[in-house]
Amino acid sequence: MSNITEEYVEEYIRELLPDHQGQLKVIEESALENQVPIVHKEVAALLKVITKASSSKKILEVGTAVGYSSILLCQAAGDGAKVTTIERNEKRAEEARINIETLQLSNSIQVIEGDAQEVLNFLEGTYDLIFLDGAKGHYKEMLEQCTNLLKIGGILVSDNILFKGMVANDDLVVRRKRTIVNRMREYLQYICNHPQLDTSIIPIGDGVAISYKRLEE
Repeated sequence: MSNITEEYVEEYIRELLPDHQGQLKVIEESALENQVPIVHKEVAALLKVITKASSSKKILEVGTAVGYSSILLCQAAGDGAKVTTIERNEKRAEEARINIETLQLSNSIQVIEGDAQEVLNFLEGTYDLIFLDGAKGHYKEMLEQCTNLLKIGGILVSDNILFKGMVANDDLVVRRKRTIVNRMREYLQYICNHPQLDTSIIPIGDGVAISYKRLEE
């Protein structure tokens, strides 16, 4: 139970959605078995719909893990997709490269190993879609960099923004997670009132924020 929505609703949605097949299913099962965090099934479906609906081709991801969502985004974008993904953990970055190579997507997905806050400073151009799924306590610090890298009319998707329900309910907060919870609350307040972003909060998975970049008023 994620504490984001009722368990029966969560289970019903996940049962409705078709399972992934082939190598992507293998990656998914391996990640779950080894307790590697990947996007929830319903969030994966949302990412695919957003990518297709926005006709996104140039995509940036912060937080690669084993490459699961990078592959999802790339496949959803289709022909001409270019995904850049950042991972600070050397072992995870290597696993991601292997998974990406297995699916013959190495020409479409670039894995950059390093600290996202540093890497973001050196990226050039703008992106159609940015998926923020890195260190939860540093979302706000990365927001300005991400906003600058996002094209006008582009979409920023921030994952895990309700953090097991703790962000919305003090009674759920684990003491050692208090700092992350407070920082995420600041982040949500900021993006919901940002002069260049129209934001919607969706209570699925571990909480998702979808932000649209418009011209600053």
